[in-house]
Amino acid sequence: MARRKDQEARRAQLSEAAERALLSRGLEGLRLRDVAQEAGVTPAAVLYYYEDLDALMYETFQQGIERFCRSREEAAARHDDAREQLLDCIRHGVATGPQDQLPRLLFEYWPRTLRDPKAASLDSVLAERQISVYQGILVLGEAQGHFTLDDPTRLVAATFVALEDGYQMSVLAGRRTRQEVITALHSYARVATGYRPED
Repeated sequence: MARRKDQEARRAQLSEAAERALLSRGLEGLRLRDVAQEAGVTPAAVLYYYEDLDALMYETFQQGIERFCRSREEAAARHDDAREQLLDCIRHGVATGPQDQLPRLLFEYWPRTLRDPKAASLDSVLAERQISVYQGILVLGEAQGHFTLDDPTRLVAATFVALEDGYQMSVLAGRRTRQEVITALHSYARVATGYRPED
């Protein structure tokens, strides 16, 4: 039991080191020795816990998705009113700026999903969990009488996520501010739901 906990702790340490290395070097040029150096171990020590660098990065991406989605889900769950849920969901989906590490991690890894079916499957999980949060909020908002939707809830939810993804890169690249993106999402909320959030 103690050994298993030690192994889990070591894997978590390596995943954190992989995240730091990815954010500082980018995925394309990342090498196993970069992660090992970041963790203060040898490459052989990394390979004791992971088959190769791809396996480590996959797990790091998976954990990043879990943290990102759980944050949004918990933010929405804090409120009973769908309007407050929507506002908090939007806030938790937009990067704070170019140095926001968790969104950067997800976007640094994203190009791999174009060629790697396993990575693409994880990306689908990320999208579906976010769509599910928005869809639940929209259904509740209609039931509470706050939202009036002309389009299916899933379509509106998926459009929220697509807009976030499109704008997110601009925030991470420093071309738009977080507040500009939130304002744009509030604008879409007005069009899609009839609810008029304050910017």
